[in-house]
Amino acid sequence: MVASVARADGSDPMTRGRIILLSSLVVVVLIVAALVVVGFIYRPMLRTGTGYAAHNACAVHFLTARPDPRTDLPPNPLVPYLRTSIDEEAGTVTASVLGVGFRQTAYVSEHGCALGDRAAGAQQSTPPPALLEGGPEGIDLPEAEGSRPAVEAALDVAADRDGTRGLVALHRGQIIGERYGDGFDPDTRQLGWSTGKSAASALVGRAIVEFPDADLDPAGTGLRPEWTDDRAQISLDDLMRMTSGLDWDEEYDLGTPITRMLFDEPDMAAFAASRPLVHEPGTYRQYSSGTTNLICDLLHERTGLGPELADELLFRPLGMRSAVLEADASGRSVCSSYLWATPRDFARFGQFALDDGVVNGTPLLPEGWMDYSTTVVPAGGEPEPYGAQWWTNTAGDGAPLLPDMPEDAFWASGHDGQYIVVVPSADLVVVRTGFSPGATVSGLGVDRLVGDLARAVG
Repeated sequence: MVASVARADGSDPMTRGRIILLSSLVVVVLIVAALVVVGFIYRPMLRTGTGYAAHNACAVHFLTARPDPRTDLPPNPLVPYLRTSIDEEAGTVTASVLGVGFRQTAYVSEHGCALGDRAAGAQQSTPPPALLEGGPEGIDLPEAEGSRPAVEAALDVAADRDGTRGLVALHRGQIIGERYGDGFDPDTRQLGWSTGKSAASALVGRAIVEFPDADLDPAGTGLRPEWTDDRAQISLDDLMRMTSGLDWDEEYDLGTPITRMLFDEPDMAAFAASRPLVHEPGTYRQYSSGTTNLICDLLHERTGLGPELADELLFRPLGMRSAVLEADASGRSVCSSYLWATPRDFARFGQFALDDGVVNGTPLLPEGWMDYSTTVVPAGGEPEPYGAQWWTNTAGDGAPLLPDMPEDAFWASGHDGQYIVVVPSADLVVVRTGFSPGATVSGLGVDRLVGDLARAVG
């Protein structure tokens, strides 16, 4: 009787062992179920994290040959849990969470790195060449004779800012000074992020010149066949000015439309095109990388050019021999975000804008294109002066956004502190590249640098 009671109340060792085992199994099942639920809920966020890590590691490794891609990852709580592996022979990089979940793979081709399956026609593990083929044509950047103490002092101050990787200053088309951070030099490609948007504006102008029958009137509507609703009213000009009215969130956080597009969508333009219309086109400004990719997708369609679009229309004519505009897995250019070049080649692009699109006496843009690109058209929404894929220092009301810069300054701006600033009144171009997450133009002292240089050469 005593033994039976002991077994019934669990005091028997075998019974107690079964209870412990059963309890452990229940705990394991609950943990697994919780992980599955958490994984399902946070899957978009985690995949954008692994997508970011895979693309970043692929581009840094294959496009720049720099040794530590992790130095280009943002200060996000997910970063310590990301793992990457590089397959040199296959030309791929795989990233995951803790080596087991939410895997994303990026591959390299002759047009940079892309996430997903290798695009049709992309060559196996063939990175972009160190320099585009071609002769010395384009924009020459001779070094100015002598040095100016005020210029050197201004560059020294800017070079000491955290995260600065490259500085180039041009006056009258000559290099008057440059600086490079540790591990970087004049031949190191760097990621310009959204400076590619200003390149997209130039690409539209170039396509108008080279493909006069491509129907690229900025006022034109009916841009995509699937836009059979009110989105059919969106014009190319609306896309250029960020006034498409399409729903968007440009916040660089895990799982937002911008990070989902860049790091979890094989066809970025198609994703951007699928966004609903939330404002009447032309009335509300919402900064959107998605709309820039729609611009370049339209250029692909109307010109018939593939991922070589920027090489043919912009980089070779300007002599930007280091430049790479990456394509996504659909083979379409990611004009919003993935322009790589050396600071000197970014400076060539700035000089092209300063010269109103004239290279060696030949106009490569439609007459007045830079005036169009840097003219602000009033709209609701975001108040900062913005033209057609270029930032400007004034909305035309005489109140400069950045008082330290000359009023006529305009610029291309990219994530993490990339700037190509053009000052027509001073015949000046200033390039700043770096890795400065969250920093503003004033926080980096770019406005002060430009102002100091303008006064030094004036």
